[in-house]
Amino acid sequence: MAEFRGIQTSLLLILMLQFTEAAREQRLTVRDGDEVTLPCNSVTEDQNNCDSTVWLFTYLRSRPPVVLVRNGQIEEAKAESDRLSVSQNCSLVMKKVTRGDVGRYVCRQFRPGGHEDAEVHLSVASMTEETNRDEVTLRCSVWTYERCEHTVKWMNGDQDVDKDNEVKTSPSLCSASLSFKTSHFFYTSSFTSLKCEVTDGDKVMQFSPSGEDTTAPTEEDTKAGDTTTTSPEPQSDSTSTSGGWRLVSVSVGLAALIIILVVVNMWIRIKERKTQTEENAVRYDAEDDTVNYENMRPAAGV
Repeated sequence: MAEFRGIQTSLLLILMLQFTEAAREQRLTVRDGDEVTLPCNSVTEDQNNCDSTVWLFTYLRSRPPVVLVRNGQIEEAKAESDRLSVSQNCSLVMKKVTRGDVGRYVCRQFRPGGHEDAEVHLSVASMTEETNRDEVTLRCSVWTYERCEHTVKWMNGDQDVDKDNEVKTSPSLCSASLSFKTSHFFYTSSFTSLKCEVTDGDKVMQFSPSGEDTTAPTEEDTKAGDTTTTSPEPQSDSTSTSGGWRLVSVSVGLAALIIILVVVNMWIRIKERKTQTEENAVRYDAEDDTVNYENMRPAAGV
């Protein structure tokens, strides 16, 4: 039975590794102009001024990663290095986030015999305003490193703007536009009731054209800003694998492993019971060399 228990142990280790991998990958979405802190989930307590920490940045899968931090120090030769800093717990702090910061960040911790990585995928939301005669168009867009799976829509307070017959909405991939007359309440009130709601998995963020952004409690390490920049339609890396599919594949793999564990455990229990039954089925009488049969069902008709 030892070999089967070894199988159980191996499967449990695989489950733990998959949970650990999922925990070390994070997705953050912030508004352009904001400040963001990218956590280093692989950091250890024995760090000395993050001297074993390297931060890598990749904006295209076809390009090699760029070193932003080496041995806990910002690479001063990199453009806009003055926007970056390293916190006491080795997190990467970035000021005035722009579309150019969208990408995959890796915090690499070097240890004796190897290294350990923690990933952060950073997405950036931006809003634009365009006025054409007596009509105003607001556009909210999200820029991502991988294929965009964010949902974007405009809200009027707690209600969907589609309920207002005086506005026009035009949703598209990872963006949403809103058009209305300059005489509309939205315009005369300086957009105070309008929110662009961005959903990424279980994280819900709301960005306001007026600069009063809000974030749901599930979003961490982001701060609201009040900068509005112009940008064209968002685009995505169509050749990359989406984070959603990765989550699905991990979930399916975990489910399969759990099923295998249950089946193996049931098989072991059945095998043990069968063996025990066979051992108790026949009892030898040492005194008269006879065989006594116990726990056996009588034959049919007896």
